[in-house]
Amino acid sequence: MKLFIDSADPKEIEELAGTGLVDGVTTNPSLAAKAGLDVFESLKRICAAVPGPISAEVLATDTAGMIAEGERYAKVAKNITIKVPLTWDGLKACRSLRDQGLMVNVTLCFSPVQAMMAAKAGATFISPFIGRVDDAGEDGMQLIRDIRQIYDNYDFRTEILAASIRSVSHVRESALAGADVATLPPNIFKQLVNHPLTDKGLAAFLADAKKANIRIREE
Repeated sequence: MKLFIDSADPKEIEELAGTGLVDGVTTNPSLAAKAGLDVFESLKRICAAVPGPISAEVLATDTAGMIAEGERYAKVAKNITIKVPLTWDGLKACRSLRDQGLMVNVTLCFSPVQAMMAAKAGATFISPFIGRVDDAGEDGMQLIRDIRQIYDNYDFRTEILAASIRSVSHVRESALAGADVATLPPNIFKQLVNHPLTDKGLAAFLADAKKANIRIREE
């Protein structure tokens, strides 16, 4: 499963990209405002740090406006992905932008049928918001499983991008449910390799090596 970082802070993303494990980035207006930077300058730095897809969200709500904003974003870098909402206007914009050869992330998906419509519109990615589905008293992971089944039934090539992830468990469950991508807040990404038994085992290995006076590096 690909791992994207959900952030608009270039410095934060540059640091995490240094792990070699970041496959892409998702941004939105809220994250950009939190970063306190010009959105285009921020995107330029992020696109330079991460060669994978970088989602930039439109603010327009009409088809023509979304297309115009998407085309402007696309001039920033070749790895820009235009993020549009899952509305009729958004799907029409998706089709137009895809016809131009641009990547499109259709966001704010909350049902399997919505995901099917996005795939039919040619979306590169579909972003089901699993955390928000859970908040509404439904099962976010079942949404991922249902979308996976529909996409497999009809060989849709749209990638399932699990969004609104709140925990490491969400990442594990998304992978098991068949999501192609998970987009994570930086704090969740940093937790993915943590386990108390790993820490305990490492401490034991180092203690044993010290007792045996084992050295590998030359002094």
